[in-house]
Amino acid sequence: MKYRSLGSTGIKISSIGLGCMGMSHAYTGQDDRESLATLHKAIDLGINFWDTADFYGNGANELLLGNVLKENRDKIVLASKFGLKYEKSNLLASKIDGSPQWLNEALHESLKRLQTEYIDLYYLHRVDPQVPIEETIGAMADFVKQGKIRYIGLSEASAQTILKANKIHTISALQSEYSLLSRNIEGEILDVVNQLGMSLIPYSPLGRGMFTEDFSGKIEEGDARLLLPRFQGKNLENNKNLMRELNDFAKKRNVHVAQIAIAWLLSKGDNIIPIPGTKKRKYLEINAKSVEIELTTNEIIEVENIISKYPDTGERYPQSALDLTNK
Repeated sequence: MKYRSLGSTGIKISSIGLGCMGMSHAYTGQDDRESLATLHKAIDLGINFWDTADFYGNGANELLLGNVLKENRDKIVLASKFGLKYEKSNLLASKIDGSPQWLNEALHESLKRLQTEYIDLYYLHRVDPQVPIEETIGAMADFVKQGKIRYIGLSEASAQTILKANKIHTISALQSEYSLLSRNIEGEILDVVNQLGMSLIPYSPLGRGMFTEDFSGKIEEGDARLLLPRFQGKNLENNKNLMRELNDFAKKRNVHVAQIAIAWLLSKGDNIIPIPGTKKRKYLEINAKSVEIELTTNEIIEVENIISKYPDTGERYPQSALDLTNK
């Protein structure tokens, strides 16, 4: 495994992290036994940066990770989040609460579930427009002083919010969706991240499972992806054709299409640390090998040209969930 710096903290984390959401939330086929084996395999592979949130499965994901963390705490740089309140009927656009009162409750409950005394990187999951960002970050900074949080991050925040927040306390990382299919943070947001010396932590770097050899578009009932425009109608047909051509490109290079997608992200900057999610060891091993792949300039151009041939990819979220981003 290769390693990169987490913002200006001096901490080295694996060049790809492990997104743990799907082990307990949104997707079907959950298997705690395999998920726990995947967490242990991540340690073996040197993937020391794990990402969760209190929102994922209404705390279930943190509980799952706690089983492994309690014996391996010194081996893991742990990221979690607060700010989204779980509603089973609305897994994509639930209530936001960035108040100091909810922070206090959410953080202490997360610490209990995770069986740890501190969280390395604690994010505001979504910016609460009803609470000044200075107030939220000020309250988070108090917990940094207490040693319950080591570093502060934001998720899906605008450039203006990042700048305001950083005046109150150093923001070490921004987590936002960023992939070959989602490039909206390029420009102003990414410029601010680079300007402030932050890390960018792209989630869903594999398009929520699209960047796989066997992507057919068939999704089981109960899977939250059925609610996403990219997995519906003409957008889905567009994306199936797109993935076929990307798979052909990957096969010529004798690698997996997932590895191409991750390698593309890694090529965009040394401060970019994708967190592909998986609940299976076999996919974790494929993802881990992405750090060994270096795309040439011509290959990057070819990949981006393939994407541009299929423009009808669709929005990454329905409008209700999009409205919670870039605040």
